[in-house]
Parts: sequence; structure tokens; C-alpha cells
Amino acid sequence: MKRIISRRSFLKAAGFGVGAAALAACSAPASPAPASQSASGAAAAATVAPAAASGKAVELRVAWWGSQDRHDRTIKVINLYMKQNPNVKITYEFAGFNDYLTKMTTYAAADGLPDVLQQDYAWIAEWAGRGLIIPLDDYAKSGALNFADVGEEYLSGGRVNSKLVAINLGANSQTFALNTALFQKAGVELPADTWTWDDHEKIATTLKDKLGIWAQGAGLWNEQLWKSLYLSLGSWAYANDGTQLGYTDDKPFIDYLKRLVRYQKAGLIPSLAEDLSTYDGKGLEALPMALGKAVSESFWSNQIVATWKAMGGEDKANVKLVPLPRLAGGKSSNYIKPSQFFSVSKSSKTPDEAAKFIDFFTNNIEANAVLFAERGVPISSKVRESMQPKLGKAQKEMFDFVQRMGKLAEPIRPPDPKGASDIIKNVYRPLVIEPVMYEKTTPEEAAAVLRKEANTILAKNKA
Repeated sequence: MKRIISRRSFLKAAGFGVGAAALAACSAPASPAPASQSASGAAAAATVAPAAASGKAVELRVAWWGSQDRHDRTIKVINLYMKQNPNVKITYEFAGFNDYLTKMTTYAAADGLPDVLQQDYAWIAEWAGRGLIIPLDDYAKSGALNFADVGEEYLSGGRVNSKLVAINLGANSQTFALNTALFQKAGVELPADTWTWDDHEKIATTLKDKLGIWAQGAGLWNEQLWKSLYLSLGSWAYANDGTQLGYTDDKPFIDYLKRLVRYQKAGLIPSLAEDLSTYDGKGLEALPMALGKAVSESFWSNQIVATWKAMGGEDKANVKLVPLPRLAGGKSSNYIKPSQFFSVSKSSKTPDEAAKFIDFFTNNIEANAVLFAERGVPISSKVRESMQPKLGKAQKEMFDFVQRMGKLAEPIRPPDPKGASDIIKNVYRPLVIEPVMYEKTTPEEAAAVLRKEANTILAKNKA
């Protein structure tokens, strides 16, 4: 749900078909080095019942992907939980997205998944269908997962076949993040929320001419932008039943591929070769905009916190979030997405404690003061209200953007179908994006390959 990378990083992830190209990232770019250790100690206000009233020792494993900023915040919250629940020992591990998904698919194959694991909207349907994560409805009914201050719109994205299998960690939407100081230096006005791809090309050309740096950073070739084109046309990349592509007209995608080639030739974006070798999957802190090499970057709205920090902090930088460009005459290219989820794995021997930990993450005021909306706008209204006086510029910009998108965005589409990961990993990137950007094939030929190969894969989902 994972920059618009989703999910660039996913393309490299090893697995057995679990996963998808979201990315959302949610998605997300992340620190490159994985880590694993145990956490301990720090004070927290009690909002969940002490674990195991008998005082029996309980062990939990928790795993997530993300930026270094996310790692630091999550570890602090784990410490808070263990201080409140001294009989609970939490072993955690985190990684960049590439390494994370590789690890989780390996664990899944050996029935050794962590108790609590971070998930993305794009693949929860497949993980649930394989029985890798368990339904949490009974915990919601009992109050162990307390959603009294959570609207259904924040929970619905975590339901698969009417069962709640994943808990939303924050509301999110795709965005172009703009360095406003560089726009001002170039004498270019910030775009309206209804801007188009033609507007983007004009603005990008002016920025490049005036500033001599890339107008846009890494990842415009990412599959999330392919999907967004068809959302702007009122459809989607995949049919609702997952048995074929969700659109019949290849021309919008062909035109977009031609645009990317123009951008690359004009130096408006990094070349694909440089993008893949230098920026792909390296983390928010290494993105061109964070390094002062680009005016804008594409990712998920929750990632503004870590990006702004990487740019030197709120005293040294200013970032404006705007929606994805839409096609001329089209609808919004945005939808509101759960940024990431927590799920409980079928491997867990302590699912009750796992549910309590997720409830803590969702509802504890002190914990969320530490998390500080890094994963997206919190789903609890009480948590949101508690944070308002403390929000910095990055969080305020994110909250404002998500609120604006709530009025403009299109409805969220179903999770990517089975086979989507195969399409992205083995068709979209190697047979479409790379040949086009390296000018070894035409956009028309590449779009035809995508249609043929994707429909062949998706046809396997027919009953």
C-alpha cells in the first residue's frame, strides 16, 4: 500500500508468488540493511490489559520494513509495550523492503512467520488466501482489538472475503512531493490538485531549464503509475474478478511510455540505468530529492516524515504534497489506501498477545506520540485529536493532504489478484519498462506484450 516504488523494491523480492507490486508505498523505500534484536524498557501509559494475567512469560516476534526513521520509532514503541507488560519479551526484525519480503516468504515456506508482521494492501488477499494470516474478527468483537474510535472506512481495506485479516496502520495516498524552495527559485507556481500530465511535462521542462537538475526523481516507471493512469479513466489495471486486465485501450499506457522516453532524453528524470543502480530500493534517505538532485519525488504520503527529515529537517526544507497528475479530462489518479497493515500469522503460538500488541499500536496515545504518524494518518479519531497540537510541518502537510484526497480521490480498487506479482516481476519490468527505456522496443510493442502475457497469467484465476 511500500514509495510509489508500492513497489519498485518488490520487483527484486524473491518468493513463491506471495507479494504484489504495490506500493505502496505504500510501499515503501526503506533502509537497505536488515536488523534483528530484542528490545527492552521505557515507560508507557496503560491502555491495554496486562499480558497473561498469570504473569507467565510470553514471547512475540514482530517484523516490518521501512526507513531508518520508522525503525527507530517502532523500536521505541516496542520498548513502551514491554515496560507496560514486563512478562512479554518482544524480538523484532526490520529490513529494507527487498530483504523484508524475501525473508517473509522464506519464513512462510517453513511455517515460521513472526507473530506480528507488517503487510501491504496489494498482497493481503493472496496471503489470506494461502492461510498465512489469521482472521481477527473475534478479537474485534471481544474488544481485544478496540475499534470504538475507528470508522469502518479505515478498516474495510483490511477485509478479505468479509474477514478482517489486517489492521490498518495509517491512511495514505500517492503523492508527488515538491521542494517549494526550488519551485520558488525557478519562478514556477505550484500546481493545482487537478493538474494533468501535460501540466507536469511543462512544469518539469521549465524546472530543468531554470535549475539544471532533475525535475523529478526516481521511479516514474513504477507500476503504481501505470495503475493510476487507468484509475483516472475510471477503470483499473486489473479486472475486479482478477481474470484479465481491467482496461481494453492500451493507448493511455503507450502515451505514458512515450512520455517517459521523452523525459529521459530531456534529462527531466534520471536514466533508468542510473535509477536502478543508484536509487532503486536504497531508501528514502538516498532519493534524489533528499540529496538535492531533484525538485520532486513520487511516493506515498506517509513517507513525507522521513523524507523531510532526510532533507535536513523542517527548519531547512519545505515540502508540499500534491496529487498524482491526471489524464486530460480524466478523474483523479488517487485513492485513499491503508499505508501498511499489521497481521497475525498462522505460525503464531500467542495470537492473543499479538492482537493486544496491535491494539496498543492503534490506540495508545503515548505510543502514537512516538510513532507520530510516520506510517500514515492514524485510524483512531482519539489518537488523531491527541496529536493535533504536537504536529510538526511534515505531519500537518500529510494530514492536510489526506484530508484533501478524501474529497477528491477515487474509491479504492480490490487488492491485486493472484498472479499480479508474477506480472510485475516477470513481465512489466523486464519485458515492458526496460526494453522501452533502453530503446530496444517501441511502446506499442511493449504494451502488446504486457496485454498478452498479463492476460495469460490472469486467466489462470478463472473458475
